[in-house]
Amino acid sequence: MSIPRIHPDTIEAVKERVDIVDVITEYVVLRKRGKDYVGLCPFHGEKTASFTVSPGKQLYYCFGCGAGGNSFKFLMELGKNSFADVVLNLAQRYQIPVKTLAPEQQEKFQKELSLREQLYEILAVTTQFYQHALHQPSGEEAWHYLRHERQFSEAIIQRFQLGYAPGGWETLYHYLIEQKRYPVTLVEQAGLVQLRSSGNGYYDRFRNRLMIPIHDPQGRVIGFGSRTLTNEEPKYLNSPETPLFDKGKTLFALDKAKENLGSEERAVLVEGYFDAIALHAAGIKTAIAALGTAFSQAQLKLLLRYDHSNQVIFNFDADAAGEKAAQRAIGEIESLIASGQVQLRILQLPAGKDADEFLKSAPDAVDQYRKLLQAAPLWFDWQIQQLLKNADLKQADQFQAVSQKMVQLLGKIEAQTLRDHYVSYCAQLLSQEKNQLFKINTQDFKQIAHALNAAIVHNRPNRSSKRTSNNNSQTTNTARGKSRLEEVESLLLRLYLHCPEFRDEICQKIEEKDIIFNFSHHRQLWQMINEIQGTIDPFKDPSNQLLSLLTDYFLSLPERLSLIEPLFQLNEKTQEDIFRAQSQIQEAIRVITRTRMLNHRQYCKQQFLNLDHEKESDSFAYYQQEFLLIDQQIRTFDQENG
Repeated sequence: MSIPRIHPDTIEAVKERVDIVDVITEYVVLRKRGKDYVGLCPFHGEKTASFTVSPGKQLYYCFGCGAGGNSFKFLMELGKNSFADVVLNLAQRYQIPVKTLAPEQQEKFQKELSLREQLYEILAVTTQFYQHALHQPSGEEAWHYLRHERQFSEAIIQRFQLGYAPGGWETLYHYLIEQKRYPVTLVEQAGLVQLRSSGNGYYDRFRNRLMIPIHDPQGRVIGFGSRTLTNEEPKYLNSPETPLFDKGKTLFALDKAKENLGSEERAVLVEGYFDAIALHAAGIKTAIAALGTAFSQAQLKLLLRYDHSNQVIFNFDADAAGEKAAQRAIGEIESLIASGQVQLRILQLPAGKDADEFLKSAPDAVDQYRKLLQAAPLWFDWQIQQLLKNADLKQADQFQAVSQKMVQLLGKIEAQTLRDHYVSYCAQLLSQEKNQLFKINTQDFKQIAHALNAAIVHNRPNRSSKRTSNNNSQTTNTARGKSRLEEVESLLLRLYLHCPEFRDEICQKIEEKDIIFNFSHHRQLWQMINEIQGTIDPFKDPSNQLLSLLTDYFLSLPERLSLIEPLFQLNEKTQEDIFRAQSQIQEAIRVITRTRMLNHRQYCKQQFLNLDHEKESDSFAYYQQEFLLIDQQIRTFDQENG
């Protein structure tokens, strides 16, 4: 069915309801910075976060590639979707009634949008059915298992809505289809019944099983986990993928944990449902589970929407399978860990116990567990421990293997200061043994550290070349001389650095005109100025303090320092700019503002020229309207500014 044209009232309702931070955090891990949020841009590869989201303005902007806009544009660009598709998806997500410009299509269209709501209802009714069955004679074994073997209280059983699926082949089928009159096709789409192999009739997917509802972050049931009460395989069985349930993008108990996640509380990721429930029962209410799959980036990004501390502790089982699961999970999210977007720690419990078993092992087990959480090592320290475990560094071949694996690990750390710290740490570990490192016959710590650094550089050619590639445009620009835009940006920043009396005026104009610096080294400098400004002693020379602190910061970034260091000094020509600061500030703001408007006009023009105005009429109209609007704004701007 083709999508009917959407009524303007619906578009406005979606605009008013949708929060851009909520939309973008589905795809980008964001961190709060002041009144805005920052993260890695999804539109181009980058290692340093330059993607900014402003909840106040409901806009995003990438300082790296220049992408920017509102929630609609973000989803259009990211998913290559039409304007109509984006509006409809958002309307469905936020439960906004949809009106179209074709009334005769409204009824059929509304039925399609209501599918998810019907599935939510069926799953909620099924949850109540399983809860009721748990307290019936047929559910006695399941009840005994929860109360005595798992030692869960009635309050915990109720909080997690645990239940029992009766053993008959068609018990739930008869209840939902014959008593509740739900269409069998909907019950099948909810993942509750299956078509018989003969094609004649349906049977219940879950039979004689302990049932564990899986909720979305809003607390709605979207699927089930289950555990057999017999020797039936599989021991644990989940709902299949449905329009509501995607186990790779879902976290068990997040709906409960999110209430307790904050700056002081860290999320605790465990392997199983019962581990998470047991931790909640013990008062550790930030526990979640990953539904039997490798912890994915999608799950981490979902978690970080609520975990403002950006800290996660993996507590996987302390056996070979648990270690393998931890390594697999680390591999899935390694890029986010290495770039510093999340702080990961690893907790392995003693004696090979899982969390549920450990909490039952001693009267003070809960206190012991909390202490172990506090002492859990960072992921890199744990990785090093794994390398050294069972390794005899006095054996040359094992020493060589361990050292080479250390180099591979060290090369994954992006922050130079953090990498230097771990190079020293690894060098200390290796220098304790009388062996060779990379054919260097030495026991000296400094030489080993130097060898590690050299090996890291040797093993990171792609990253080095990529960094060179990313800076090609700037290098080329420097070689051929600065553009007019780069000159005025440099001028504005130089005036800020050397004219304290004009800093308030410059800040006011940058905020008023919504100025965003176009060159990455200028953006980074402005960001550091804002962060450092609050630490300056007002009773000392503010110019010297600011320049000194900025120099200290950029010393660790020699490539950037070479680009911005000229701004820290004044020569004969730039000294003249200081004498004419007032007029120079106005001219710089004018040039930057007009350039931004011209770039936006060109972008809109390019977009609608590349679109098929018949097949993509909504998108075509959107960009055409944006082009005409910005074109008029440029003409008005030129008239007002001579």
